Amino acid sequence: MKILHLLYESKGDYFGIGGVGIRAYEIYKYLKDRHNITLLCKKYPGAKDGEIEGLRHIFVGTESKSLTKTLLSYAYHATRFVKKYGDNFDIIIEEFSPAIPTFLNLYKKRPVVLQIQGYTGKQYFGKYNIAYASTLYLFERLRPRYYKDIIAVSEVTKRRLGLNSKKNIQIISNGVAKELLQLNPIESDYLLYLGRIDIHHKGLDILLNAYKEFCKTFASVRLIIAGDGTDMVRFKMLLDDLPDHVKKNIELSGWVSGKRKEDFLKNALFVVFTSRYEVQPISTLEAMAFGKPVIVSDIPELSYVIKNKAGISFKTEDSISLAQSMKALLISNERKEMGQRGRAYVKDFTWDRIALKFESFLSEVVER
Repeated sequence: MKILHLLYESKGDYFGIGGVGIRAYEIYKYLKDRHNITLLCKKYPGAKDGEIEGLRHIFVGTESKSLTKTLLSYAYHATRFVKKYGDNFDIIIEEFSPAIPTFLNLYKKRPVVLQIQGYTGKQYFGKYNIAYASTLYLFERLRPRYYKDIIAVSEVTKRRLGLNSKKNIQIISNGVAKELLQLNPIESDYLLYLGRIDIHHKGLDILLNAYKEFCKTFASVRLIIAGDGTDMVRFKMLLDDLPDHVKKNIELSGWVSGKRKEDFLKNALFVVFTSRYEVQPISTLEAMAFGKPVIVSDIPELSYVIKNKAGISFKTEDSISLAQSMKALLISNERKEMGQRGRAYVKDFTWDRIALKFESFLSEVVER
């Protein structure tokens, strides 16, 4: 198949790369030798068309340090590209974002599959001004209804968006590298947060407040925060407001990958995910693949952790509840068993299996 994938975040992106981009690269790692794949990405300073990791990249849009302007420009230029060159491909995949109004459901020359990572809903109003939040909220609710073929990352996302059961909807989870299942976990002296530095989305303000409370009892247990993002400056300001004895225990590692990321996960006591809303975080699955127990907010998207007894939850947005969960897990005798149950759960979600399911769905759409 000749596949065109509208991927609004890519490796090297000025605004960083999250689960949307990582998912695409991991899936196409297993498909690039059998299919002709083109990634249509938003332009960033220094971006050049060409091959990256065996995948053809084309960058469109206008360079800007404003993410909103960059996304709107990308929406306009990506839509023009599809209208001009779309019939050169067998199938088009569009990553859904309410902030990227392409309206490619109107494009009929080739099948367009909308891939939906998650649902934000009313949380937009806690992050943006009311006008912008209202626009995003309405687009998120309405736009998917006009697409016939849809990939959703989880059943929770499908249910939250109220997608019509008559549509061709396929649930294709995120995944993990199968090699992670073979590594032996050990424990050091720290808790780990692994993810993007997005204060509101990822609940990092909640994490800092909870850790401050946690330190009153366990002052020798460190907190490592591994990640990067456009909120880093604001996040460092939050850190500066903490008492010195708490602040000295927190390490900001920046973005980690490869062996360094593996070492952070392998040695953590447990991993904490404090999001106010989520998709299906790859980092959560990776922590479970390492045999690590996890603490998650009690939102539906992360309920699989509790259902599989792979960790414990806390009341979303409640730092005291989080601190109590952190203390409880630290003194628990079941951390090893939780980690083993998490690893057993994710063994069926390796990227090679996910890629085959993804490929099968695209083939079915093209053949139909």
